[in-house]
Amino acid sequence: SLLPPLLALLCLGVADPNPDPDRDPDEPWCPYKVGGDGAAAAGARLCFRPPARGFQCAARGCRAHRSAGGALVANVLRNGSVLLQWGLRHWGPPRPAAALRGFALNCSWDGTYTRFPCDSVELGAACRDYLLAEAHGSVRYRLCLQPRYAPPRPAPPAQCVEFRVEPAAMRDIVVAMTAVGGSICVMLVFICLLVAYITENLMSPALARGGAAAAG
Repeated sequence: SLLPPLLALLCLGVADPNPDPDRDPDEPWCPYKVGGDGAAAAGARLCFRPPARGFQCAARGCRAHRSAGGALVANVLRNGSVLLQWGLRHWGPPRPAAALRGFALNCSWDGTYTRFPCDSVELGAACRDYLLAEAHGSVRYRLCLQPRYAPPRPAPPAQCVEFRVEPAAMRDIVVAMTAVGGSICVMLVFICLLVAYITENLMSPALARGGAAAAG
């Protein structure tokens, strides 16, 4: 069906600008709504995004934060975005897959004196990940995810994860210090090689001539 791709293109700012060419066309898309409170939530648009298949949090450019129950993982990337991933096997006893209606994601972050709410997200039953494209640096986030099941089955408790995004200025400082440190190391190696070359090729013949003159 061409309906999900067309709806994804209509949702400006949320369609993937670099779609995976190897993605299975039969793989389910993730439908979601981003809303706030009141009228903002009522006017939220339904959008679609492809799943992040095969993503692994590399140690050099990513830091993973896991919820206490192990179901929710926040992968904080160096570029300031956060990829959330989750599964159902850590949410207590198994439930019928047909009864799953979706997921509710709630976001908040700590201010100086109080906690401020972020945008809430409603995700479809096929979703197993969600991308926060731009997270604020030096802010401690708390994200809670809860599955929604059809009645009379009660929803399991939400699992929450907390993390802090490294500020962009700090990331730039770390990159600059790494580059400067690498340049210094290269210069030290070059100086050591130069000293060794001078000692081997210039000092040794001079010492040899001085020894021969003394012998004569």
